[in-house]
Formats: sequence, structure tokens, C-alpha cells
Amino acid sequence: MKLKTLLFSVMILFFTGCTQETQNSLSRSLQNWTGTNGVLDVYAGDKLVHKFIKIDKVSTAYGSNDNKIRPYRYGYGIDDLNFNGKKDPGEMKVYFEFSDYSTSYVFYERNTQ
Repeated sequence: MKLKTLLFSVMILFFTGCTQETQNSLSRSLQNWTGTNGVLDVYAGDKLVHKFIKIDKVSTAYGSNDNKIRPYRYGYGIDDLNFNGKKDPGEMKVYFEFSDYSTSYVFYERNTQ
């Protein structure tokens, strides 16, 4: 029991000492290894206007030449055209990106177990 408490304390100290981007990067690495079933809902005001399902991760964009963080995120997911949360015939996996500045969105994991 003491070992678990010690390991937990060390993890807390490690994560609080990291920058937010480092924490996000570590979290994405863990998610890539364990797998996720993410959903991205895009809103215009209070109206749902687009939904992507079965997303394994959303990544931060970096510049090709200067390696600086860009103000948008991107990923791949199923374009859920009818917003029912299931892949239907004709709904395909697509690339998507969205701005950090102007897109109202909610990204979450969908557990179907």
C-alpha cells in the first residue's frame, strides 16, 4: 500500500512540474497506446452543426520550418452526417481541423461498453 502511495505521489509531482503541452503530449502518447473512441461535436452558437466519431486522437499542429505551435488542431474520424453516433453507409473516415480561436467544440471519448 505504501508503494502505491509513493508512486502516486511521484506521478503527481512529475505532472505538476511539466508544462501543459508536455502533459498533453504524454497524455496523447498514452491514449495512442491504449486506444480511444473519441467524438468531436462542432457547434454554431447552441446548434450542433457537425460531428466526427471514432477519433483516436486530436493533435496540435506545428509549423514545418519553424516548429512553432499553430493555432489549430487536427485529426481523423468518421464524418457522422446524421449525428446518430454510429457509422452508417456512406459515412467515411475524413481528415478534419479546427481553429483554437473560433470553433466552439466539445471533444470526448465514447464508451460503448
